[in-house]
Amino acid sequence: MSLIKLTIKGISYSQTQTGAYALVLSEEDGGRTLPIIIGAFEAQSIAIALEKEIRPPRPLTHDLFKTFSDRFSIAIKEVIIHKLVDGVFFSSLVCEKEGVEEIIDTRTSDAIAIAVRFEAPIFTYENILEKAGVFLKTEDTLGLNDPSETNEMSLDTKNLLGVDKDSSYSKLSISDLNEELDKAVSDENYELAAKIRDEMSKRS
Repeated sequence: MSLIKLTIKGISYSQTQTGAYALVLSEEDGGRTLPIIIGAFEAQSIAIALEKEIRPPRPLTHDLFKTFSDRFSIAIKEVIIHKLVDGVFFSSLVCEKEGVEEIIDTRTSDAIAIAVRFEAPIFTYENILEKAGVFLKTEDTLGLNDPSETNEMSLDTKNLLGVDKDSSYSKLSISDLNEELDKAVSDENYELAAKIRDEMSKRS
């Protein structure tokens, strides 16, 4: 059975499960989306990996996995979402070391968080997309108001990190904002860091 490549379209707060998030994967050569419910920690880990400007002062669990793999020359070739049972997705990490390939069972949320860090492709099978894939307008899926914003991944992760549109940092200089950003990241206050980064982005 042929594999279908997926891309990360966004993350939004789950309307069905309290404290959970919906990771939305999109068919690369089609119009179907695959929403997957994930936990808050994994959602934040994926969002931080996508936001290149935010660097945690200490490594998150998935960052540690990346460092460990790099140190021992283990490459992550791809992630495959291979099974769906009772609403639960099952995934595999396809790894390679010295030409030897290994397949490791993993939670889908962890697999995606790792794939982002390795820039590894994400795949699934047609039968899974047929069963769980949906045709939705991206703005409806992500809860965005402006359809023109749907291609901006940073906007999706802003929603996750709690960024509002009215920044209290509008009166600070770029230099001051850089200092505040460094302090927020050092304090591991990623919500605040995202808000400051948003203000800086508006001025560039």
